[in-house]
Formats: sequence, C-alpha cells, structure tokens
Amino acid sequence: MKSYIKITRHPYEEPYHLNLVIEASNGRLSGTMEYYDNTESLSHIANNLEVFPKHNTDMFSHEVGSENPEDRFAFYFLFKAFTTNLTGGCAIQLRLNNNRDLPELEVSNFCIQSEASGINRLGKLFREFSKLKLTVLEWDGAKGKVY
Repeated sequence: MKSYIKITRHPYEEPYHLNLVIEASNGRLSGTMEYYDNTESLSHIANNLEVFPKHNTDMFSHEVGSENPEDRFAFYFLFKAFTTNLTGGCAIQLRLNNNRDLPELEVSNFCIQSEASGINRLGKLFREFSKLKLTVLEWDGAKGKVY
C-alpha cells in the first residue's frame, strides 16, 4: 500500500459548511472519517502549506473538534504538518477519532513523510479544492490532482 490522502467533498450547507470524508494511509496504517468543517478552513490550509516550511522548525496544525469528553464533540480531526530534519524532510500527522465509547471507538493516528516540495504541492491542491468547483482531492505524498 502506498501513502495517500484523499478528501471527498459532499455538498452540505455550502458555501459556509463542508461535509468531507478523508481517507488516508502511510502505507502501513490507514484511516477514514467523515467530518464537518467551515469553508474558510480549506483556504487557511492552502495558505500555510503552499509556503511550508518557513524555517527548519516550522509546524502547521489544523484541528476540528476535541478528544476531551467534557467538550462533547462527535469527532476529532487533526491535520499537522511539521519538519523532520534540517534538509527539507517533512511529515503530515493525521489523527482521526470518532469519539465513541468502546466497543465502537475508532482512532487512527499516523504520519505520512514527504519532502517540502510535496507539502507545497498539497497546498496548491487545497487552493484548487477551496474553490468548491471539484469534489475530490488526491495526493500521494509528492503529487496529486483535484477532480
């Protein structure tokens, strides 16, 4: 299995709110989760990933929901880009949690390694995806497409 991220957008109260399904894998672990986010988040992610990293300890994080039971969120989604070394190595951490009680609890937490140029390409894909004209974003750690 190869590394990938696939995000599918299902029309839902647009242009303000998005219904998204993310499928992702690092080649060893994978996860899938449906979640809801605001439309501006796609542009915010694009703005940060297109110029990532700005320095060798740069980190960008986008979170939706909470894992704290007292917050009573239906899910938790973490998308975090960070540098792994001084020579352009980067990774994206994905944490997907459906916040259910056992035995329905489902949690995926893993990283996809990439070079900075791959992260920048992912930012460009998010930029195109944020126009809400196409419904699927796919990225393989280096390149991808929106259709």
